This record gives sequence, C-alpha cells and structure tokens, in this order.
Amino acid sequence: MNLKRYLSIAADVDSALRSGKPVVALESAILAHGIKYPDNLAFAQHLEQSVRDEGAVPATIAVMDGILKIGMSRTELETLCKSADAVRVSRRDLPVMVAQKRTGAATASSAMILARLVGIPVFSTASIGGVHRGAQFSMDISADLQELRQTSILVVCSGAKMSLDIGLTLEYLETMGVPVLGLRTHDFPACLCSKSGFSVDHRIKDETEAAWIAKTKWDLGLAGGLLICNPVPESDSMEYSQMENLVERAIAQAKEAGIRGTALTPYLVDRICSMTDGRALQAIQKLACANARTAARIAAAYAHL
Repeated sequence: MNLKRYLSIAADVDSALRSGKPVVALESAILAHGIKYPDNLAFAQHLEQSVRDEGAVPATIAVMDGILKIGMSRTELETLCKSADAVRVSRRDLPVMVAQKRTGAATASSAMILARLVGIPVFSTASIGGVHRGAQFSMDISADLQELRQTSILVVCSGAKMSLDIGLTLEYLETMGVPVLGLRTHDFPACLCSKSGFSVDHRIKDETEAAWIAKTKWDLGLAGGLLICNPVPESDSMEYSQMENLVERAIAQAKEAGIRGTALTPYLVDRICSMTDGRALQAIQKLACANARTAARIAAAYAHL
C-alpha cells in the first residue's frame, strides 16, 4: 500500500518518529469550527507549545488541498484558521476530501486514524464525542466511539461533551472494550465539569502508569484505544447543575432550528459559549492545553518503554 502520494509528514514530526522521540497528535476541528481568526491561530500555537514545553513534538492534523497533513507549518495553520469553508472531516469524509483535493479540519476520529497510520500512539483533545441524548430515536452516535473501539491509540481528554448522554456513552465504551481511566481521579469528567456523577473504570496514579497500561494492552494483542480522563482543574470547573441548564436550553434551540447531524456539536458549543459570555470557550482552551501537556508526558513515558 503506497501512502506517500496522500501523506505529508512535517519534518520535525518525521524526525521524531524515526528516532523514537515522543509525538502527540492534535485535532484541528476546534480551530476551524469553534474559535474565530486570529484567536484560533494564537490558540493553535499555544496548544502546540504546550506539547513542546513537555519535551514532545506536536503533530496537528488536517487535510489541505487533498493532502493528509501530519504536522503543519505556521503558514498552513494560518491558512486553515482563515478558511471560511473548511469542513469537519471524519472517517467517512477522508476519501472524498483527498480525491476532490479539498481542505478540511480533522475531528477527533479522523485525527486518531491518521495519527495511528503514521505510528503516533498518543492523541490529545479537549473532550470526546459520544452517544447523543435521544439517540434511541435519532441513532446519533459520534464516530469517536467507533474509532476508540478499533484504532489502537491512547486518547487524553477531559471526558465527554456535556451535551451527550454520558451514561450511555460509558455503556457504549464498556461494550466495545475501551478502558476508561481517570488520571488521579475516580470521577468521569464532563468537559468543563470535573465531575459528571459517573465513575471511570479505574483510577491511575500518573502518566507513567498510563503509558504502561497502553503498552500492556497492545502487547496482549488487544486492539483498540484507551481513554485517559484528565479532569479540568477545580479552579476552572463549572457547576454541573448550571451547565446542565445551559445545555438543555442549547439543545432546545437546536431542535427548534432544525440543527442535527454533524452540525449539532459545533452549534451546541457555540451556543453554550455565547450563554457564558465566552467563559466556556476560554475554559475549553485552557483544558485543551492542559490535556496536551499531559499527553506529552505520557508520550515521553511511552517512548522510554
């Protein structure tokens, strides 16, 4: 299988992979569908620097003119951040985007695929998608969950988005055999809330233990991912009941506006950020950077194994 015609790996990422140095994969959907230019570019650079500060190499993933980018230059990041028509790219979209030579921002699911394709074992994101509320009628389940089931990658996040049915999301992950591990916590976080009322499968003491568990899982021939839940610090955590009220209002507005499918999550995030006068967006950026630093420490520990 000749992938060279489709892939472009940044020089620093390629060098790190060849020499066994730690690399952390990052999604780009938040840059194109969550934060406006030039704030999104500043955030992208801050996110990548968070990885570098811990001794790892960042690899922001996107599709640019049909080329799968594993790591992006400053110019490429700026082009993506300025793009008004970059689409959200999930697994189903990858062949179309490449064949039609289009530009798009990688969601968590497609970033996981492309990271593992080139041998990056650690991926960081703010929070994962999951089973949407009312999924028993809509069948709206994020591709993130299927990717965690079948792609062998360690994902660092602050739990699941609060707009989801978190109980069903955890049930789905259990059914698919995905370990849900809490970094120094027993609580499963809900993005901006450090606690959701649900528990993780196991508590782990530090980043080195996370790396050992990932290595052990894959050494045993157990394919698929692991979810490392790094809760938002208590000082930045929002009150669960307050956030629940905002989420319910946002979901009602989405239903009234006929928003569904891939457009739903960006819409809900935008509405919640608006309702909190931007506080939610600032908190998401902070926790994303915290997760990136944690992922870098795990990647470094994994590289030593």
